[in-house]
Amino acid sequence: MTAKDLSHLLSIEAKTRRPSPLKTAFKYYGKPDIVFLGGGLPMSDYFPWDKVLAYSPEPPFADGIAAKPTEGKAVISELHKHKIEEFDVPLARSLQYGHTEGQPELLKFVKEHTALIHKIPNEEWDVVLSVGNTQAWDATLRTFCDPGDSILVEEYSFPSALETASPFQVDYVPVPMDNGGIIPEKLEELFENWDASNKKPKLLYTIATGQNPTGSSLSAERREAIYKIACKHDFLIVEDEPYYFLQMNDYKQGASEDPKHSYDEPKQTHEEFLAALVPSFSHLDTEGRVVRLDSFSKVLAPGVRLGWIVAQKKLLERYVRLHEVSIQTPSGFTQSLVQGLLGRWGQSGYVDWLIALRKEYTIKRDFTIDVLHKNMPKDVVEFFPPSAGMFFTVVLDASKHPDFKTKFASDPIKVETAIYEAGLEKGCLMIPGSWFQSPNFKPHDNTFFFRGTYAAVPLDQLKVGLERFGEAVKTVYGL
Repeated sequence: MTAKDLSHLLSIEAKTRRPSPLKTAFKYYGKPDIVFLGGGLPMSDYFPWDKVLAYSPEPPFADGIAAKPTEGKAVISELHKHKIEEFDVPLARSLQYGHTEGQPELLKFVKEHTALIHKIPNEEWDVVLSVGNTQAWDATLRTFCDPGDSILVEEYSFPSALETASPFQVDYVPVPMDNGGIIPEKLEELFENWDASNKKPKLLYTIATGQNPTGSSLSAERREAIYKIACKHDFLIVEDEPYYFLQMNDYKQGASEDPKHSYDEPKQTHEEFLAALVPSFSHLDTEGRVVRLDSFSKVLAPGVRLGWIVAQKKLLERYVRLHEVSIQTPSGFTQSLVQGLLGRWGQSGYVDWLIALRKEYTIKRDFTIDVLHKNMPKDVVEFFPPSAGMFFTVVLDASKHPDFKTKFASDPIKVETAIYEAGLEKGCLMIPGSWFQSPNFKPHDNTFFFRGTYAAVPLDQLKVGLERFGEAVKTVYGL
């Protein structure tokens, strides 16, 4: 299928940005018949790194992803100034200027991975590397938004993403959510009631899987409905998906009793794993109106600061022009190191890693829900097992506090603050849900929530923290 021309959605900045004349000359760099005297490139002989060694676990990770590499059971990435393996990115090249889109070997791996997972239906998609999803989101805003434009956001969203948009002087339009994420019917209502004198929103920003902060995930049916609305009303969908591969099996009770053996199902085959993943917006993208922000942050390590943007080629060209005068390219060390590992794992080994990662998060999610069942007062608290991601929420009803109207003046935020402070006193920090409210969002009722994560600490500390938070809730409510 052919992607639609969506250049009318570009920002003034993106439309007016021209290729750097110096960058256009770099296509001649390295050609054997050209003596390249045109760029300020230091000779790689002067780079003080000749070899970098990295030891990593070996697929299929039968002992888990946390097992330390041992003699004979390690993948050794030996990175040299010049190539060893065909898939390696030599340090002489990765530490040099150039390759704004990303090193070719890593781009090839990421593009093959994207095709394997998402099977994008339009033929005009491509990928460019980013310095993680925060930078990719900033570049997206610069590429599409002008002051006064509107963007659709989930009514609760990641504060850093919202703050990234703030200097662009955009107007936020919160979209109602429930435990399943964005409600498509409510999104359609926003457009049905839209003031015709105002420009319609240019894009929807969504953390569609394992949403931060709510832990919700959009079903395949909701994604299809939202995509149809985007086509009807001509806006882009920006899917920020760092948690996509942290999709988990259904919750099973009993993990808190014996967490190491609570997940003893046979290991999934690659086919079973891929079939169980909820289809992405990119998988539905017949018109080329999805911009996917992908990242290694939650599946390898946040500090690699490496991700990639998936979109139609005409739009990605505008990102490249922006990157030429901003990030230039992601860290050369990171690109060589990550590609050195992925090249040795191969696509199959990387899927093995993702399957093993899924198992670890399923265990921690199940453990968390078990401990919540044992420690939370059910008459004032609700919680639901997330199907993906790193986060869970504890939802409370402020109106059930005996002094809600008197001591707290019928203000749920005051109850939330009291629990937050009680939690700190008892030695547990959970984040108040009000910190994640999108601008212009008005709460519907007297409920509020706290966001927690099961990703940051081992199980024994997780249990202690949840028990302490349960005590804080009981103390504030007088239970």
